[in-house]
Amino acid sequence: MEDEMIQKAVIAYLKKKGFKQTELAFQEEHSRNSSSNSSLQTDPDIARNILSFSSELENVPVQYHDGYSKLRSWTYSSLDLYKHELLRVLYPVFIHCFMDLVAKGHIQEARTFFNSFREDHEMMHLRDLQKLEGVLSPSHLEEMEFAHSLRQSKVNIKICKYSYELLLQYLHKTQSIMMLGVINEHINFQVSPGQPCSISDDAEVVTLVGSGQDAANMINQKEIHWGLLEDSLEERLEKAGSSLSDLEKGEGETKEGDLDESKKRAVEGGKQGASHKKLKKDKVVGSTGKAVRTEVNTVSAAPRVKAELTLPVMPIEVEHSILEDLRNRVQLSSVALPSVSFYTFVNTHNGLNCSTISCDGSLVAGGFSDSSLKVWDMAKLGQQTSGSISQGENDSAPGDHLVGEKGGKRPYTLFRGHSGPVYSASFSPIGDFLLSSSSDSTIRLWSSKLNANLVCYKGHNYPVWDVQFSPAGHYFASASHDRTARIWSMDRIQPLRIMAGHLSDVDCVQWHENCNYIATGSSDKTVRLWDVQSGECVRIFIGHRSMVLSLAMSPDGRYMASGDEDGTIMMWDLSSGRCVTPLVGHSSCVWTLDFSCEGSLLASGSADCTVKLWDVTASTKAPKIEENKTGSTNRLRSLKTLPTKSTPVYSLQFSRRNLLFAAGVLSKNV
Repeated sequence: MEDEMIQKAVIAYLKKKGFKQTELAFQEEHSRNSSSNSSLQTDPDIARNILSFSSELENVPVQYHDGYSKLRSWTYSSLDLYKHELLRVLYPVFIHCFMDLVAKGHIQEARTFFNSFREDHEMMHLRDLQKLEGVLSPSHLEEMEFAHSLRQSKVNIKICKYSYELLLQYLHKTQSIMMLGVINEHINFQVSPGQPCSISDDAEVVTLVGSGQDAANMINQKEIHWGLLEDSLEERLEKAGSSLSDLEKGEGETKEGDLDESKKRAVEGGKQGASHKKLKKDKVVGSTGKAVRTEVNTVSAAPRVKAELTLPVMPIEVEHSILEDLRNRVQLSSVALPSVSFYTFVNTHNGLNCSTISCDGSLVAGGFSDSSLKVWDMAKLGQQTSGSISQGENDSAPGDHLVGEKGGKRPYTLFRGHSGPVYSASFSPIGDFLLSSSSDSTIRLWSSKLNANLVCYKGHNYPVWDVQFSPAGHYFASASHDRTARIWSMDRIQPLRIMAGHLSDVDCVQWHENCNYIATGSSDKTVRLWDVQSGECVRIFIGHRSMVLSLAMSPDGRYMASGDEDGTIMMWDLSSGRCVTPLVGHSSCVWTLDFSCEGSLLASGSADCTVKLWDVTASTKAPKIEENKTGSTNRLRSLKTLPTKSTPVYSLQFSRRNLLFAAGVLSKNV
């Protein structure tokens, strides 16, 4: 009887695998042995192994489903003290069980398994699940870079010793061989002694990245020069003190009538006037020189480095204008918060994708889904619309130049040239040029003085999500759906450098203050720092739990802030590559970040319709002081929350005088 069962099991296996010739040969051999009355002598243990192997082949999907289901039930019923650490194991086990089923050809069962348990992980890992949902065959595991990278590398999970021993005890006691195999092959536990820590205390508890943590640590050993450029304007102002040289005074007075005066009419009249009143109240105007020296000393504590790029020469009148702004800069701190000027877009009919503000706040640009780019001049618009930017046919603001599109004059300058939605825009430091990027995979350079398109840059193959001018102008960086970032210069139509390494879309890009590095944030939940000269990745920052949407560099060049889709902001130390502190407070996507000019404050704008101000000084010092403390209450360094009625915040910009400009679109759905 056993012989017949073994024969059936072997034939069933050969049929399943498609070994037709072997199956025929086996049947002929068996019939020959039967006709010669030769009995098949088989070891009972071998027979049992063959039968169990056959049953395992048939029950592989069931074992994965049951094994994961039991592990999930055990985890959710664990003690609260250890549950949050044990729950970290479920997601990597879930995705690798799914990919194992796909790799073994059980496509339908893999779909059922995926749909049965995906709801558990949608809140934290929705973007990853959407990508893995497209894996429909074993070949997809190799072709899809995200899935392939997950299969090739281990997931790092930080867990305490007690939680680790509880997990092992469960796996051995229940003989969950399948789950033990998945965990052993795909998870690398970093076991720490003592009690489990709160998940918010450690930004790197779970890292799901293609390159393992060891590879990231190797990259983060590279030396970077995060200091500021030699002979900067701030440094020159500090050396000169608060007094002007005779030459500067003379030239400054000659320019006062045209450049500075027009700038004052554009900005200071409607916006900076408020900050000047505040200055008088705080008695800062009388001691401007002293304030400047204090703030410059804070920034100038950073080491000085040489520029790797050939930077453009700044026109003398622009230099004088910037120096004037620096002399009149307001000193901000946790007790002296900035004045805020908020521009609200109305009647956009859900068409606004992005906004940007020039360095002095005189120009505001918006990119729209109808492929258009529109620029508003605050000198003409600001006083009459009280900070509201209107566009469309239903405008009712007073003034001849504010008539809607059908009425003739527009309240804005319209730029057309893109053939797809405009996703990002960036003013040059002086404000004379404007860049825009679009889903048509191009970047366009516009002149704000000529109101014309000058160049169309083609290089990316997919939509370009972000474009940013360098702090010195002339050079700019772009980020795209093609998983690359690129460095460009205004005078060349081809990119100078291509930064490749992210596993998914590069969603945002930001220049370092010394122009030697750029940072990129990606949907793969990592931030990378790239050397502009070599094009190499010199830092990988791991810790975000969702796609990274915004970046900002501190004025001294040492720190970087990144905001993600979940509303978390991470403060990073560029020299070590470590997270200094997470800043938790927003309840939705953090779309924009900016540091104040002396670096003491960080402003963040979110889809939750708030602007938050954070104390950077306290946040960066917190880990050293509170090294031995547990709990996350001391990590929250929010100084003030500025809510809007129903306006998600699209962009933030500190002017050189430390006035904070913000922009967003009025939303009735919020």
